[in-house]
Amino acid sequence: MPNPGDVVICDFFGAQGRKRRPAVVVSTALFHANSSDVIVGELTTQLTKARAPTDYHLQDWAGAGLRQASAFRVYFSMELETNIVAIGQLSARDWQQVQARLRLGIAVT
Repeated sequence: MPNPGDVVICDFFGAQGRKRRPAVVVSTALFHANSSDVIVGELTTQLTKARAPTDYHLQDWAGAGLRQASAFRVYFSMELETNIVAIGQLSARDWQQVQARLRLGIAVT
């Protein structure tokens, strides 16, 4: 079962179709206990495009299992748990910053 902050590889459905890419799990254990889906947020290596207040450039990307410097974007997809492969986990400081961007980007406090 994935944990919030896990970095995974999945078939991410975006504006330009389906693409195998890294993402970060943003759904909770309670959500996973009641669903076979996992909510993931986009990770991108296109750092120059990740400039919105809701974007965050990961500081510890290599330690999270990523091959290149990456940024989190508040752009979501749903994946079946069976279709994701865990490759790492965000550091505590990166996960804290991702959570702050989530609060900025969606209507929760």
